[in-house]
Amino acid sequence: MRTFQAGALALSLLVTGSAYSQQAAFSTAEAAKNGWAMEQNRSAGWFLSQHKRLATAIATLQPQKPGIVDAYVISIGLDSDAVFARESAEAAKVLARRYGAAGKTLFLTAGADDGPSGAPQGSPSNLAVALAAVASKMDLKEDVLILFATTHGDPVSGLAYRDGIDGVGMIAPQRLSSLLDDVGIKRRMVLLSACYSGIFIPLLTNDQTVIVTAASSQRTSFGCAPGNDWTFFGDALVNNAFRKPQKFDAAVAEAVQLISGWENVLKLMPSRPQVFVGDNAHVWLDALEQKMPRTETPKIGRPAIAAN
Repeated sequence: MRTFQAGALALSLLVTGSAYSQQAAFSTAEAAKNGWAMEQNRSAGWFLSQHKRLATAIATLQPQKPGIVDAYVISIGLDSDAVFARESAEAAKVLARRYGAAGKTLFLTAGADDGPSGAPQGSPSNLAVALAAVASKMDLKEDVLILFATTHGDPVSGLAYRDGIDGVGMIAPQRLSSLLDDVGIKRRMVLLSACYSGIFIPLLTNDQTVIVTAASSQRTSFGCAPGNDWTFFGDALVNNAFRKPQKFDAAVAEAVQLISGWENVLKLMPSRPQVFVGDNAHVWLDALEQKMPRTETPKIGRPAIAAN
């Protein structure tokens, strides 16, 4: 997966005029900590369409069941390259089935048009609304959020948001951490398919959090060509390991081994996926996996390694 150059985004913000010239230079790294995003050249109809789409999706969320550990899934593709839409769409289905989140899943993806229906835009602002909506449905002491995000990544600014030249932005670890903490979601599984996504681990960890990232804080991940069906991480973890009726630890071990094998075959620098499991996370993880389907579902799409 190629690096997303956050600094290049600043070029889209060049503004003429003396008022701007007197301001401090724009820093994407600092702005990303606050959840920087910009939409440009969007029609009024596009904004209304996104509002309706997101409201409709949120309205379908089912309430949690008292006394049961319910999982809510948010799967988001933050870049309009088609691979991220395909990966996040299928991840939403696989995770919903595995963790019993049918009717409790939101799918968002960049590249949304202004039509009356379809998935809401996978943007930082829509992600924030989705997190708040899910938190309002959850019993925060009992239920779990499963967040899957796929996009390009930057070693400083974090997850990239891009929709051609019309939507740009970044979500740094500080921003994602504050979004989750502000809505009170402590029980969470965070799956990040992006280069350098290991930078999120230090700021997202707590004793009830599970995190799996596609790469360490200093490494790229692979498979993000627009024509692909999967990135290496998505294919290994979601399309292979999570489709099987096996426990989380075994699934992650399988995914890491698959990725390592593919990288060795192609002579790529190891991405070094990172895994963190909080001391108390197995309380809710074991409860969810007791209800896990006992049959495997077939893999979808072309294997990530086949496209390289």
